[in-house]
Amino acid sequence: MIRLKKEKDLEGLRNSGKILAQILVALKEKAKEGVNLMDLEETARAMLKEEGATAAFLNYKPEGASAPYPAALCLSLNDQIVHGTPRDRALKNGDVLKVDFGVVYDGYVTDAAFTVGIGGISKPAKKLIQVTEDALKAGIAAARPGGTLGDIGYAIEAHVEKNGLTVVEGLTGHGTGFKLHEDPTVYNYGRRGEGMKLQPGLVLAIEPMVSLGSAHIKQSRDDSYYTQDGSLSAHFEKTIAVTKSGIEILTAF
Repeated sequence: MIRLKKEKDLEGLRNSGKILAQILVALKEKAKEGVNLMDLEETARAMLKEEGATAAFLNYKPEGASAPYPAALCLSLNDQIVHGTPRDRALKNGDVLKVDFGVVYDGYVTDAAFTVGIGGISKPAKKLIQVTEDALKAGIAAARPGGTLGDIGYAIEAHVEKNGLTVVEGLTGHGTGFKLHEDPTVYNYGRRGEGMKLQPGLVLAIEPMVSLGSAHIKQSRDDSYYTQDGSLSAHFEKTIAVTKSGIEILTAF
């Protein structure tokens, strides 16, 4: 069921998104060679506490998961695409780190992610990160009142394929706002003009996930996802709201 948001809800989501963005900026600055993944987790939790917010992922059990998620952040490295659990592992030169994070503030949920290269990364890795970030921008640019979900998916897929890379299959964006995952599903592929129409009050988490190689994925025992062929992956995400006048990015950073 689609749950449209009213103006008072959007104001709550702006507050949630502002907190999320501030924390992601701090995490991106902190993510350097030698920093332990658990240090990033501790930073996120401390900043959440200061803001009076909570982590949307912590103890969340999505459909199909074997157990509730045990952390505030999803930290995924290299061929690990999403849902990587923070662990005692220092970041190394050449790593490709994906940071995915959700915030609950005053009952309103926002969700966002970025990918960052650690130290001196390869040219293919740099291209992967840039193309994925630009694919998110293309998807957001294609979203408009009266448009469709297919417009978003088409824009993402077209940009990725134009650059010789691959959209990961089986992992999608979603509605959000009152809960972490709401309807509708936001695919990273599609056809222009097809799918659900975008109407004011709709809040979406758009999140392209892209691979240097295969589109196929595999699920690990900890419920994280990897590229099937071991190729590098990248992930960017923002929460947006469809309004009467256009699109508002609620997690801008």
